[in-house]
Amino acid sequence: MVQDRYGDAGVLRLAEVERPMPGAGEVLVRVHAAALNHGDRVDLHGEPRIARLQLGVRRPKVAIPGRAVAGTVELAGPGVPDWAPGDAVLCETSKRGFAEFVAVPAARLAAKPAGVTFEQAATLPVSGTTALQALSTVDVDENRRCKVLVNGASGGVGTFAVQLARLAGATVTAVCSPRNADRARALGATEVIDYTRDDFTRGAERYDAVIDLAGGYTVAGMLGVLTERGVFIGCNGTGGPVLGPLPRLATILTWSVWRRGKVKVLLNRPDPADLTTLAAMVADGRLRPEIERVLPLAETAAALRAMETEHARGKIVLTV
Repeated sequence: MVQDRYGDAGVLRLAEVERPMPGAGEVLVRVHAAALNHGDRVDLHGEPRIARLQLGVRRPKVAIPGRAVAGTVELAGPGVPDWAPGDAVLCETSKRGFAEFVAVPAARLAAKPAGVTFEQAATLPVSGTTALQALSTVDVDENRRCKVLVNGASGGVGTFAVQLARLAGATVTAVCSPRNADRARALGATEVIDYTRDDFTRGAERYDAVIDLAGGYTVAGMLGVLTERGVFIGCNGTGGPVLGPLPRLATILTWSVWRRGKVKVLLNRPDPADLTTLAAMVADGRLRPEIERVLPLAETAAALRAMETEHARGKIVLTV
């Protein structure tokens, strides 16, 4: 799937391009499944526009989007002794994932267990790792009934965060739309707050951790519902078409100076060790990727439109 310019999903087109070749330290992966993520929307629109300083000012520097893939090793480049053709893998790429083949640094690969489908595996890079890295900053103590609130619990990251917090022994409160309430409870949330009706920042309940994946509330308001030892983790936020979430992230960083160790900005980092951990949890049935729909690669534009216009209910996966 190629985009030659920024715009809506209509700028994407299916095209034949030259097959990439792995360089030193790289592996060529035959993609079987790729999952959509919020970053793909940023790449598509080139918004917030400040992101174009990295993506390309007038047009995308990299024409093929897609960052979360699962597939099989097709060819190992020079200096890669640990992977061989046919090995089943998952990884986070630097774009170029919505394609039949992608060249990836071998250091980013994790092995896919036999009990995990390629579609399930593709959901773990970015969304799964973001949730796991968020929970790693929370001191979950089951003995003191740690309470974790997840704002944006029905999205790709949120559905993982709810499950991982519950698996760690926390009591989980999910903030989502009413249509996703039953699903949040099924994933392990003890309480569900309907953000269209209730404002949890005005309530009396206090939480040991607030994981903010959706914005919609002031940072000060969310800090106000923390316990004395509580932690706020901001992973995203809304904003204008130019600066996007940067003003909100700047606010979080400012608060982090005053409440050192209690306020954190979480930026996902590719980590094959995290992918290995998550894949093992899926394989043994402890973790369940919530896949809303599966579409063929040729319908990437439709998949992105669905992600933009509908309330998130887990992940959308493309098959190749």
